[in-house]
Amino acid sequence: MNFDLNEDEEMLKALAERFVADNYDFDSRRGYLNGANGFSPEMWAMLGELGLIAAPLTEESGGMSLDATAIATVFEALGAGLVVEPLIENVMVAARLFERVAPDDIKAAWMEALAMGSRRIALAHAEHRARGGRTFVETGVDANGALTGAKSCVPAGSGVDGYIVSVRESGAPASADGVAMYFVAADAPGLSVNPWRMVDGTVAVSLTLSAVPAVRLGGSLADLAENDLLASLARSAEAMGIMQCLFDATLDYLRTREQFGVTLGSFQAIQHRMAAQYAVIEQARALLNLAIVSAGSDRFASAVFGLRAFVAPAAVELGHEMIQFHGGMGVTDELFIGSGHKRLLAISRWPDDPEVALDRFAKVA
Repeated sequence: MNFDLNEDEEMLKALAERFVADNYDFDSRRGYLNGANGFSPEMWAMLGELGLIAAPLTEESGGMSLDATAIATVFEALGAGLVVEPLIENVMVAARLFERVAPDDIKAAWMEALAMGSRRIALAHAEHRARGGRTFVETGVDANGALTGAKSCVPAGSGVDGYIVSVRESGAPASADGVAMYFVAADAPGLSVNPWRMVDGTVAVSLTLSAVPAVRLGGSLADLAENDLLASLARSAEAMGIMQCLFDATLDYLRTREQFGVTLGSFQAIQHRMAAQYAVIEQARALLNLAIVSAGSDRFASAVFGLRAFVAPAAVELGHEMIQFHGGMGVTDELFIGSGHKRLLAISRWPDDPEVALDRFAKVA
């Protein structure tokens, strides 16, 4: 099978790689991450100018309707640079879901700004009592259309202009039916936003809603799940980019760092461990390619779940190995290694554990 990229995909890859090369070094990234919202507004605006924010959206919204191959290509390139701008959470998840479920009049008022990056929205779905279940929703709506409840974790939810909130309209809290999406402005009365840092340094928020006015968008948990397939593919592709970068950086280190008068890479035990991690990367890439070629078929969901079930734990273990080869300095802020591992840890646990993806794979495989 031919996995060569076409001309448009090569252009997108080059664009993402050039963005990383021109704007990201380790010190710059640390500065971006320390910003109030966990990323750089200037870099976000640049991504908008380059068209990378709009690209995953439909052509009607000014995007390119990127397919699975293009999405994987772009996010693997951004992952290799440890880019902190929240393209996955604010665009792949929230903007695409908004585009999918919002009525035409609301889309007309928001989609152009979302595509340009001048506005951001985030999905508020996870609740404290859900314990990894994607159908559990207790947040409710009263007769006046006001929302009451709490959302425990909203990644990239700091500084946004609004939230898509999953709301229970009927049924038991864990029922797959009876849930719709509502839109809440970030400055709505009764909305309390509490920001906090995730393990990788990015900013998430928790929401408390007390009779918050909202607009009903519609949609269902099925829309959320369908929308999340490409977002999950993007997360796995980002993890692939980070894994490859950590591996390459460690390989260079082992070839130059000397101990007992010889390079560390000359020790057979280390060679075997690096060979094992090389095999892991190749397995992950094979699963990524399987997901890409399955797009558009009834096997796509299974392939994406299987990819995540493998990549999430494998990426964390690879990070452990690369840190150990570097010794104590592997976890310091002076090296890419520790920061990359923290990002892999965050990806592996959000929006759910790899065991959940494995369960879903088993159900649809």
